[in-house]
Amino acid sequence: MSSTTAPGVPATGALTGAHKKVIFASSLGTVFEWYDFYLYGSLAALIGKHFFTGLNDTSQFIFALLAFAAGFAVRPFGALVFGRLGDMIGRKYTFLVTIVIMGLSTFLVGVLPSYESIGIAAPIVLISLRLLQGLALGGEYGGAATYVAEHAPHGKRGLYTSFIQTTATLGLFLSLLVIWICRNYLGKETFEDWGWRVPFIVSVALLGVSVWIRMQLHESPLFQQMKAEGKQSKAPITESFFSRNGKIALLALLGATAGQAVVWYTGQFYALFFLTKTLSVDPNTADILIAIALAIATGGFIFFGWLSDKIGRKKIIMAGCLIAALTYFPVFKGLMHAANPALEQAVASAPATVKADRSRCALQFDPVGKKTFKQSCDIITSALAKKGIPYTIVDAPAGSVASVTIGATDLPSFEGESLDKDAFKAQSEAFGKSLGDALKAAGYPAKADDAQMNKPMVIALLTYLVLLVTMVYGPIAAWLVELFPTRIRYTSMSLPYHIGNGWFGGFLPFIAFTIVAATGNIYSGLWYPIIVAVMTAVIGSLFLRETKDVDITQ
Repeated sequence: MSSTTAPGVPATGALTGAHKKVIFASSLGTVFEWYDFYLYGSLAALIGKHFFTGLNDTSQFIFALLAFAAGFAVRPFGALVFGRLGDMIGRKYTFLVTIVIMGLSTFLVGVLPSYESIGIAAPIVLISLRLLQGLALGGEYGGAATYVAEHAPHGKRGLYTSFIQTTATLGLFLSLLVIWICRNYLGKETFEDWGWRVPFIVSVALLGVSVWIRMQLHESPLFQQMKAEGKQSKAPITESFFSRNGKIALLALLGATAGQAVVWYTGQFYALFFLTKTLSVDPNTADILIAIALAIATGGFIFFGWLSDKIGRKKIIMAGCLIAALTYFPVFKGLMHAANPALEQAVASAPATVKADRSRCALQFDPVGKKTFKQSCDIITSALAKKGIPYTIVDAPAGSVASVTIGATDLPSFEGESLDKDAFKAQSEAFGKSLGDALKAAGYPAKADDAQMNKPMVIALLTYLVLLVTMVYGPIAAWLVELFPTRIRYTSMSLPYHIGNGWFGGFLPFIAFTIVAATGNIYSGLWYPIIVAVMTAVIGSLFLRETKDVDITQ
């Protein structure tokens, strides 16, 4: 393979001042965009209470996650729109536009009236702003990764682009830090009332700094050369996906970015949801534990990016997917053992068993908030899911009233379909109290006990999950850049990256929580990332080539 480097880029591996400026400016702006994007994810449960008030409790949380995922759903369309612009008019100007769209959308979330103020318009506008954020982010990553890679000397692309890879984790870290400061400074009640808006509003200052820094950059040398020679693509989308290059883009999606995405979101976001929603760990404590793990493991992005320049991108990413698939179940079970041992003990000694006619057990998800689940099975499973209690369902005679056994207590439910609203509410509250008493008697904790928590072990397990993230994510930018030619690189790499991360990854919290709510098994949601990671390891190993020595000037 040729080792030609880009015009104007030093052929040596030395990290020059010009290189540092390119990496810093590209990375800082991308950190800000991820900070914006992750604020919503970190506050999904709280935002659900303000903007989806009309939904039942389980649907409220799932719909909040779905709104979070909506921003990911449109990322591929942003990749097409801004990828095309980046290949036609330049990398620099395109990611200036994306950062402005992202920043303004985030600020507006902070000042958006709640459901109680403007009704159904609140969630509609919120989701619209999430869609704008997703479109902007769809154009951001490909531009930043391409821009840095096209400035990098040969043999250093993995290392240089790995700095871009740290930005997602740093953005999450920054969002958790700002939320933690606001929550503790304002107090829990004030923060949950209106203080959650502050992190969104102050982001407008970060927007100004990021735009100013990016305006100091020059265009990519490879793009300048291509433009001077008149070799720009006149139809980047057609060339990228409706030619022989389309097969490579499809393989890049299924054999690289899909598995990378689910490992990433499991190790960071789903781990946070699992701690707070399932294990009832205090949100402040969970944020601190995740932040510590991120701080410890973030250097892994740089290490695996550097290592991929030595041994290749492919084998590191494939290994990360396989290791994740093999270890997720024991790691998440270890999190329960370390974070909430009382819950683990209660589940083992007094498991919740629901006896019901399965044909009368519905999925606890109502996206329009119009349905009330009044069948006896649904009343039990809804109450258990709300408390984060795992359960199993065993068959009962057809038409029988469902009941739940917890330890020595057998608690019958009730059929609420013939009851009016007030009567149903009264019986639901009575059942909820009886259920709470039964759980307490069986040793189920209301929340994780901070004194019993093995925090060093929780941090170790979370750090392990983030290290898996660094394995699959550190080298991915260099691999994608090297798979495609300069004339269509921005477009070609952006779409598989954002379908993988936007759809396979972005929908992970929603899919996993829905599986858990449907099955009653708190670990069942892990099957989704495991299956996708194994698929990627197989397809990537068999059909994608190693690229660390390719010439990207063509």
